[in-house]
Amino acid sequence: MSGDEPGSLPEQVRSDTWAAVALLTIAVVAWLSFQTVQQIRERSALQNVRTAQEAALERAQKIRAQFDTITKKTLELAQQGNAGAALIVDELARRGVTITPSSSAGPLPPPSK
Repeated sequence: MSGDEPGSLPEQVRSDTWAAVALLTIAVVAWLSFQTVQQIRERSALQNVRTAQEAALERAQKIRAQFDTITKKTLELAQQGNAGAALIVDELARRGVTITPSSSAGPLPPPSK
């Protein structure tokens, strides 16, 4: 093939085309590499935050378990007729706290006066 044949591109145009394709390829690879590095950094930061929160979550779960135990015992006292416990259970119910006794599957309504 010579440059004089119809349908063939001159040598300068072909080299410019390959240079543009090579530059575009390099740009895409560089962008993808940058995005990959950013994603790795972000993942590492999120893992660090999660690790830092685990201790606080464990403490919150322990406190929640203690609260549940206290409210169940208070409900038992209220069901036995203790007026102070009944007042506490009523106030908790008014504030939206549901007490689930350990002996049954569903929560009991607060004792009525």
